[in-house]
Amino acid sequence: MSDSKKELDPELKQRLRSGYELPWRKELRRAIPIKERMRLPREQMPEREPDERNKDFCEVNVGLSPEAAVREARRCLDCANPLCVAGCPVAIDIPGFIKLVEKGDFIGAVRKIKETNSLPAICGRVCPQETQCEDVCTLKKATGVPVAIGNLERFVADFERSRGKVFVPPSPKSSGFKVAVIGAGPAGLTVAGDLAKKGHQVTIFEALHTAGGVLVYGIPEFRLPKAILKAEVEYLQSLGVEMRTNFVVGKTADLEDLRRRGYRAFFIGSGAGLPNFMKIPGENLVGVYSANEYLTRVNLMRAYDFPRSDTPVLRAKTAAVIGGGNVAMDSVRTAKRLGAERAMIVYRRSHQEMPARVEEVKHAEEEGVEFHLLTTPIRYIGDDHGRLKAMETLRMELGEPDASGRRRPVPVPGSECVTEVDLAVVAIGQSPNPLIAQTTPGLTVGKWGNVEVDWTTLATSLEGVYAGGDIIRGGATVILAMGDGRTAAAEMDRFLRGLT
Repeated sequence: MSDSKKELDPELKQRLRSGYELPWRKELRRAIPIKERMRLPREQMPEREPDERNKDFCEVNVGLSPEAAVREARRCLDCANPLCVAGCPVAIDIPGFIKLVEKGDFIGAVRKIKETNSLPAICGRVCPQETQCEDVCTLKKATGVPVAIGNLERFVADFERSRGKVFVPPSPKSSGFKVAVIGAGPAGLTVAGDLAKKGHQVTIFEALHTAGGVLVYGIPEFRLPKAILKAEVEYLQSLGVEMRTNFVVGKTADLEDLRRRGYRAFFIGSGAGLPNFMKIPGENLVGVYSANEYLTRVNLMRAYDFPRSDTPVLRAKTAAVIGGGNVAMDSVRTAKRLGAERAMIVYRRSHQEMPARVEEVKHAEEEGVEFHLLTTPIRYIGDDHGRLKAMETLRMELGEPDASGRRRPVPVPGSECVTEVDLAVVAIGQSPNPLIAQTTPGLTVGKWGNVEVDWTTLATSLEGVYAGGDIIRGGATVILAMGDGRTAAAEMDRFLRGLT
């Protein structure tokens, strides 16, 4: 059953219902009748102008004002059965925090979110609310336009941070148990925060020099400023989480080494950092990047600031990005900002089948990105020095649906075309990082390299070892990884206390 359709568990349902009995919530309901709430227009997220923002790496969305946030919160209908909560992989009390926003209690609202989500400023920016909590919003069913849940989440998180009022809960009594978390991505950060709040001594082991995983190396500054990610990581550290960077589990030490150091439970959240290629001629030419390498150079290693930062990246005249997902949109919009006169998406299906978020596609179109749909590359062409100079493509047409439910692209014979390009970024997905599996005897993996788990508990084939995020799913969303983190943390706590 999908996350958006599952029923609320009885305990959560009771907690939400009890919240509706708060006197001020009754007052708000009386103040604005439901029919009037349904007529209120959705507050639009302010954005910077496309011709200004496509030349720098500053954030595109500006954020709601306090007045706009309160107006948007008034659209919430106080549903008796809040399906939005069931649509959220980390089960945020969405009606509860929105009613606090409507009351003007922004600090109370962000604390309500942090009961189940330690990274609200991140989720408010990069999570696909339109296919999760907002998709099942009762107001959407009634009017076609849901409450802007993600924008409100971002607002209250930014409000708290900007006023220096970040609340750190009191430290719980120590359990005496040590937990190792492999990978400081969204799944690992969530596990660490939840277990620290339960009194466990948590250490995150991160291979890179900065915590954040895909949040820091994969998502551009114009979508998720690094200062915001840094603040969220510092919040987790204030809960007592220890961060060990430049520590490659499987090289620096393996799981058995960590077990000998006293760690009793483990979470594998090492992500999907192995890029996929199409296996077509010319992929080894200078100028052909995987999206992983291209975005890591630009985002984590600040290649956009070269030579003040010491990591260069190719600045192209004509850039082609292969793929139609969010990573492809991030890559092509990055190329545009790095000065590409033409920045193109080359995607083998149509606009309708594109898996990227609607907002990301809209922003790319506004910023001057070209979309070459129903098109696929068949070879890259180099010059005498081994540098990319052109790409040969083939037109496609849509046939019957494949296993994904999308119509399968079929080549159109005789439709070959050669286009001059000096940068190609391949963004067609990635596979799980193989290092942990290769260095951990007894850990069961699937044929695609994913760590196999019990999907109810996220326990692996090894006792006390759990996994979540892209290492079990392949490429997935930030919020699904965080949902895995919450599930695993609860089960790990039960394991440590001998309750399993």
